[in-house]
Amino acid sequence: MSTLVAVTVFVAGYAAIASEKVNRVLVVLVGAGLLLALRVVDAQDAFHSERFGIDWNVIFLLLGMMVIVGAIGQTGLFDYLAVRAVQLTGGKPFRLMVSLLLLTAVASALVDNVTTVLLMAPMTIAITRELGLPPVPFLIVEALASNIGGTATLIGDPPNIIIGSQAGLSYMDFLIHLAPLVVLLLIVFAGLCRIMFARHLTYDPDRVAAVVAADARDRLHNRFLLTWSLSVLTVVTILFVLHGILHYEPSVVALLGAGVLLLAAGDHKPLMRDVEWGTLAFFGGLFIMVGALAKVGVINSIANTLTDAIDGRVFFGAVLITSASAVLSAIVDNIPYVATMAPIVHTITGTLPAGTDPTPLWWALALGADLGGNATPIGASANIVVLAIAAKHGHRITFGQFVRYGLPTTLITIAISIGYLWLRYFALT
Repeated sequence: MSTLVAVTVFVAGYAAIASEKVNRVLVVLVGAGLLLALRVVDAQDAFHSERFGIDWNVIFLLLGMMVIVGAIGQTGLFDYLAVRAVQLTGGKPFRLMVSLLLLTAVASALVDNVTTVLLMAPMTIAITRELGLPPVPFLIVEALASNIGGTATLIGDPPNIIIGSQAGLSYMDFLIHLAPLVVLLLIVFAGLCRIMFARHLTYDPDRVAAVVAADARDRLHNRFLLTWSLSVLTVVTILFVLHGILHYEPSVVALLGAGVLLLAAGDHKPLMRDVEWGTLAFFGGLFIMVGALAKVGVINSIANTLTDAIDGRVFFGAVLITSASAVLSAIVDNIPYVATMAPIVHTITGTLPAGTDPTPLWWALALGADLGGNATPIGASANIVVLAIAAKHGHRITFGQFVRYGLPTTLITIAISIGYLWLRYFALT
């Protein structure tokens, strides 16, 4: 009975979000409330369980970074960077899009994709406003690029941290094995953007000329807060990169940085108003809904089915894990999925014949989970954040609109990833 309730609530909630006839925050909060009221999950599961409940590390990472980004926004830095970006690229839309794409991808690999889009999206909106361009195509590109770029490193996407811990893979392991593929995917993705967004890549030469002639420094104000904001952001970024050495959770680092800025700002109310409370609530409800699926065994059943189908065949297993993970990560949050699947992949690797390299199965799981999130707006945390920031600035990105660009990107990048796994770990060995 619990399984039926969990699946029904999740499917109905997903359909309601996709239809966009009901506010998505309302959908997940009602869904989570029903699951709690019907005792599919209890308060202990929802609020205290690492497997079935809210991932507080994600929630507080978002909260802390929202405060930091809000402080930066009040200094005019995003407008300054917008003018400088136009001046450096000559205002050519495609050149600008590729520049933002690459910057987003690299930053996502160095820090993490959620933090990156929190910083990039406001700047992008400012840039497109200066040029009179539609911001939505640029924002979608950044969301997709953040998930591709985040695949390259251990800290780029939360599922990678889970996989690294379970498989004993280091930061350098991810960099050596996945970064070359990510470079290829970004080149392909840039070309794909030229095709998908061609009709949006027009510009007004007179408007560009006016921005190029402007003095970007005039956009800066509140130098005191600017100094503090950049100092805090620099320290936070360094601590993110040193996560594997210092063992401070990114959420702790972000909260400490936010606390320093709230003290420095004096009047903290404007910074707290910039926090996307609805987005945090959405993540909380979604974690509970997906956690219910994990608790009743739905995700585990899927994982066990994959295990039975693989039956020791490594390349078939890599293809199956990549494909299935991509599909499931587009539908449910990839964090609980990977948390459930990682121990099972570990078990599978223990059944392989002696001398068989098990790492292709781990890379398959990472690629499927990370890249599959690009298919839908709720497939990855970065996507949800980008949609929230866009809506806040009056630019609504619909479910169907995101899927129109995200799904082809996912299909192409997953196909290339499977080819890469075959070539590197099977054809050339």
